[in-house]
Amino acid sequence: MKLYKRKHAFQCATLTIAVGEQTLRVKILSQKYNPLLKRKEVVFEVNHTQEGQTASRLELRNGLASLLKTKVDLVLVEKVETKTGTTIAVGKANAYDTVEQARTIERGHIIARNIPPEGKPEGKPEGKPEGKPAPTSQEEEKEKKEGE
Repeated sequence: MKLYKRKHAFQCATLTIAVGEQTLRVKILSQKYNPLLKRKEVVFEVNHTQEGQTASRLELRNGLASLLKTKVDLVLVEKVETKTGTTIAVGKANAYDTVEQARTIERGHIIARNIPPEGKPEGKPEGKPEGKPAPTSQEEEKEKKEGE
């Protein structure tokens, strides 16, 4: 039986992020460069014992950008899942070489989730329109007949 050594052994990197009064410990578990897609694929772990809830994607994005020594615009958090019964979350993120490459490769809903909310009113839910809903085609036909 042969034992193979890894050529590029990866050392785990850990960062403590202070968000207000709360602190998060972000640890990179694995990191691999994908030359075809021109991105670093990262698996990370977040310990949010003191916070009580999982950190937002924006906080994680900022922390991962500083750990990977890249710009925040190039890092997209794909997934964050908290392990059942613990205060540890495991996630996946991608750090692209350019913004154009990120827009070309990454799916639209992932990009939308990583955009900071600017100018959104806090009291309103995002998905519901204001006032009366738009009429359907059947309602429009009824209104035309009544108007004639």
